[in-house]
Amino acid sequence: MKKLIALIVIGITGTSFSQQIPQYSQYLRNQFMLNPGAAGIYDFTDITLSGRWQWVGFGDNNEPRTAYASVSTVLGNKVKPKYNPAFRTSNGIVRNPEIKTGKLKHAIGGQFVADQYGAFRRLNVAGTYAIHIPVSQKYNLSFGTRLGLSNNTFLADRAVVLNTLDPFQTYAGGDAEYDAFIQNQGSKYIMDLGAGLYFYSDRMFLGVSADHLSKDFVEFGSGTANFNTQIHYNIMAGVKIPVNEDITITPAILAKNMRPAPFSIEGALMAEYKEWMWFGFSYRNRDAVVGMFGMNLSQRWKLGYSYDFSVTKMNQVSSGGHELVLGIMLR
Repeated sequence: MKKLIALIVIGITGTSFSQQIPQYSQYLRNQFMLNPGAAGIYDFTDITLSGRWQWVGFGDNNEPRTAYASVSTVLGNKVKPKYNPAFRTSNGIVRNPEIKTGKLKHAIGGQFVADQYGAFRRLNVAGTYAIHIPVSQKYNLSFGTRLGLSNNTFLADRAVVLNTLDPFQTYAGGDAEYDAFIQNQGSKYIMDLGAGLYFYSDRMFLGVSADHLSKDFVEFGSGTANFNTQIHYNIMAGVKIPVNEDITITPAILAKNMRPAPFSIEGALMAEYKEWMWFGFSYRNRDAVVGMFGMNLSQRWKLGYSYDFSVTKMNQVSSGGHELVLGIMLR
């Protein structure tokens, strides 16, 4: 029985290490999800809704699934209603909003994330504040903080536990010690503290951020499952390179570190046509190749889609992953 309990604990800890923060393939289009300092880089209210489904076809509905909603706005910004906000597309090209620098501004935002992977579910609500300080007329430096609360739950009915007496069968129940372990599980609440620096202009960006800075220092709730919260570090950088008057390319890099998980690095190349339509690809080291595209549907709506193709043995049991992002721009 000790082996059985050890297997459960290892599974909880291992899963916790591998995916305490969701993976985002379209992070370049909404950097606010990774770095609180990116809140308010545009002078309008930016609302984003997204759904992500990894490892499609893995089976038994155990594939990682993520949904999130985020909003950020610059304080003092006034939304000017110009037309009926109903969902409709434009008759012509709608360029991206301009990134304005050279002035001091304050921004606030919020996020809600629902993330489920196998027998684990995490719900997070957080608020963000960022201050943007002009370094020069063309460059700003932003510092942002994020404070939230996560609800972490072990879903016993979704757990798959091997039978230690027969490794080719799953555990069918009836062991008092294991059943007591399952009955003692519930929800745990953990305070999340994050911070980020974001240096940017209308042509480049460089961001450094960290999440779970408080780890499990503030934790309450029931259950004995150990979610083992770890600090996550991110570094993002990219530069826009004009090819001609219509096309711009943006090479970018994202590096992530969370011990004891392996160091992760991702390179991306995105092309924009008239700052209206974008397409690109990225390579996530030892994980996946990602293709993506999107466009501004109107002055208010934008849409993006990406597909992840695994370069690991997961591609033998999975048909890939999908991520859909819908943005609303209230100017």
